[in-house]
Amino acid sequence: MDYQNVRGTQDYLPEQELIRRKIRRTLEDTFIAYGCKPLETPILNYTSLMASKYAGGAEILQEMYQLSDRGQRDLALRYDLTIPFAKVIAMNPTLPMPFKRYEIGKVFRDGPIKAGRFREFTQCDVDIVGVDSQAAEAELMMMALDAFDKLEQDVVIHYNNRKLLVGLLGFFGVSADDQSRVILILDKIEKVGNSAVLGELIELGLETTVITKIENFLQDHRKNTLEFFAQYEEPVIQEGLAEMQELERYLSTLGITANCLFNPLLARGLEIYTGTIYEMFVRDGRITSSIGSGGRYDNAIGGLLGGSDTFATVGISFGLDVIFTAMMLAQQKDTATLVDVYIIPINTVAESLVLARALRKDYRVEVELSGKKVRKAMDKANRENIPFVIVLGEEEVRQNHYIIKNMDTGETTVKQFVF
Repeated sequence: MDYQNVRGTQDYLPEQELIRRKIRRTLEDTFIAYGCKPLETPILNYTSLMASKYAGGAEILQEMYQLSDRGQRDLALRYDLTIPFAKVIAMNPTLPMPFKRYEIGKVFRDGPIKAGRFREFTQCDVDIVGVDSQAAEAELMMMALDAFDKLEQDVVIHYNNRKLLVGLLGFFGVSADDQSRVILILDKIEKVGNSAVLGELIELGLETTVITKIENFLQDHRKNTLEFFAQYEEPVIQEGLAEMQELERYLSTLGITANCLFNPLLARGLEIYTGTIYEMFVRDGRITSSIGSGGRYDNAIGGLLGGSDTFATVGISFGLDVIFTAMMLAQQKDTATLVDVYIIPINTVAESLVLARALRKDYRVEVELSGKKVRKAMDKANRENIPFVIVLGEEEVRQNHYIIKNMDTGETTVKQFVF
């Protein structure tokens, strides 16, 4: 019998599960504090619902787990909590608006596996229906920062608006049929870089003049400001620009602009999004995957109802598993640091021992006594996450000082010491 877990799934032993449940409780308590109501939807859904054109789009459908029951009905495991939620709104037209809900549950995607990304994972979602204003987006972003503050995670939220991208691609000459595919390609830029993105655009068959315009846009540093988009008179761009300006006013009033960054290349691959989009990352980059994301998807509910009506809807999703992974990496970094200061002597072993004795009143200090060269000793400091290093040479001893280097920032400080 094979006792291996199915690829992309994982067991969590008690010590791990305690931390996961702390994350879940913290998120749920934060959701409740913001007036969100609990909701639960089925894991099993009809394939036709999950494959709706108002759902995840062609790329995510390739990752959908499909099956059939004994009645030969086509079923699928949910790949997110958003479409099942939109179905609930469509089936319950008497729900009072605005409606704010949260749901925490398992979802499944047969996709790539990497740190914090599995095929069975837990999402923690909040959605708001019935608010046209960017106040809804601002509140969800503020809620996310509050939750991560409670979890002691320093995060930054990247945000953009799909209307800016759609309008700009239209101005560049990308046809409406190709725009979604181009946006999916642009969404990979942080992972694969400009050259690979341009290569995919060539393979897509776009005209050379169109690709040149996109390339110039990617290389233009001015694109990182909203003022860049103000030069275009296209109605869609102007609409997206107005929404971004409204959002930034809310972010400024709330005092959270330091944790929010406008990113004009943020595309979010799902075709469902119609306006503001955002993704959250840990600031120190210990994990590159986003630990949460969301955006506005005004067309999904009306589409599921079979009409053209729009329902103002915005949501945010937190990945419990990727948050857990990020917290574990931070914990490993903290526990792996057994030394605060590492002294590397250059013909100054005796003086280094004297300095170490003085510093040990406040710090854990190790002196390199095996004669390692400076470069190899610095490699050890990086490998063992030692935060501060002192390279002590004869000249420093003569001048009665030492230079201490912060290994995280690279900053150096000169301190006096009588040897």
